[in-house]
Amino acid sequence: MCDSQGVIWKGRKSVNKWKEEFATDRACRTLREAITGADCFIGVSVANALKAEDVAKMAKKPIIFAMANPIPEIDPVEARKGCPDAIIATGRSDFPNQVNNVMCFPFLFRGTLDVESKAINYEMKMACSMALAELAREPVPAVVSEAYDGKEFKFGPDYIVPTPFDPRLMTTLPLAVAKAAMETGVARKKITDWDAYKAHLHQLWLNEQDE
Repeated sequence: MCDSQGVIWKGRKSVNKWKEEFATDRACRTLREAITGADCFIGVSVANALKAEDVAKMAKKPIIFAMANPIPEIDPVEARKGCPDAIIATGRSDFPNQVNNVMCFPFLFRGTLDVESKAINYEMKMACSMALAELAREPVPAVVSEAYDGKEFKFGPDYIVPTPFDPRLMTTLPLAVAKAAMETGVARKKITDWDAYKAHLHQLWLNEQDE
């Protein structure tokens, strides 16, 4: 892990108690050194923190999540100059693979509330994440393409997460979250008819379209 001063390493004086957990004993001190051979880069920092030559040092087919907004840590075009087969995601809607909490945030709470869960635990969050990952691998309905001026989506480097306008999010994610809540014992209300619950979620989505 890196911060504005470089790698967070054991023994570095400017490391607070929250960062200590992530301190490394590896002999690297800069982002340039840390990224060499890395499979993944997750940026939640500042614009243009990463360069094409940095991406070129990463492992084959690296995954790059450049989440700084409105300008990411590296532009996808620039990243592919360093590695043409890199998988890149940003928080921007005008780039492929937009990572946005609107894809999970409302639906995580929908499932939580529907079973009157006492908590949102790790298992529920993981169930939501896995449902998102599985959904990305399924054929994308025409209504999604229509929302993006006819653009076609197919699982691959430029489509690793569903789009925020995918109606299946409403019927898939809350169901996964509700099941996880029940399985881990935090749900105070049980759902016994999952087909009926899914139909109810779909109707909620239809109602929103009418409004």
